[in-house]
Amino acid sequence: MTQSSDIWYIYGVVPSTLEATHAPAGLDDATVERCADGSVAALFSRLDAEQYAPAAIERATEDVEWLAPRAVAHDRVLTWASDKGPVVPLPIFSLFSGEQAARGMLRERGRELDAALRRAAAGREYTLRVYRIDAELTKVATELSAKLAQLQEAASAASPGQRYLLERKLDNERKSELHLIGARVAREVIDALRPYAVETSESRLATRAQHGGADAALILDAAFLIEPDRLRQFQHALTEIVIRHGSRGFRFDFTGPWPPYHFVQDRQERTRDDA
Repeated sequence: MTQSSDIWYIYGVVPSTLEATHAPAGLDDATVERCADGSVAALFSRLDAEQYAPAAIERATEDVEWLAPRAVAHDRVLTWASDKGPVVPLPIFSLFSGEQAARGMLRERGRELDAALRRAAAGREYTLRVYRIDAELTKVATELSAKLAQLQEAASAASPGQRYLLERKLDNERKSELHLIGARVAREVIDALRPYAVETSESRLATRAQHGGADAALILDAAFLIEPDRLRQFQHALTEIVIRHGSRGFRFDFTGPWPPYHFVQDRQERTRDDA
């Protein structure tokens, strides 16, 4: 590969004091290098410009088998950097034409990147997803909803004809009440954990979680920036929540630490520089 055929793939920005000597392999097993400008530096790999041209990427990203190992490599480099210190992750396929374009980005956004690195230095990112399992929650819903409890009690005491009507009403009310219970638990979880985090970020929810299974509704998708000294307290608070709700129709997926994707990523992302 000649220099003229190279394009710079930038994983993220780190303090200029971080050396890339022991960085893991990047995309396509390419070497990860460092380009510093002032107090910040970009971690990058030289990739084939033709293979990573915009049209080629647009076609290739439709192929999961092509995309998956590159996403893993991107995250691997950022995770390595975040283990060493603060890092500002760039979106996958952040491509620059070469050194001049990369240095120009670092110079132009130097103050912004310095501020983002200071925020990243405050802690590590952890994510929490909470799922509502309706098949399980239904069994205890009357314990968590006064409305359902009253309908259940009335149906049990009613005559056979009235019982049928009340049970129909109970079935109709149950779905909306399960949503309300889930929303209430989600707020309880976020309110209980927020005091232990530097910052909290909640993502908008889809009706069903992609990896939650057919019967699992995602009710909370949150990220927390946590100082190392507060992590144990955070985990203790989360454990109490899991004990309280884990056997009552809710599932918890806690992962991390991750690079601080939710807290320092540029809101005006630029995924390619044509300079």
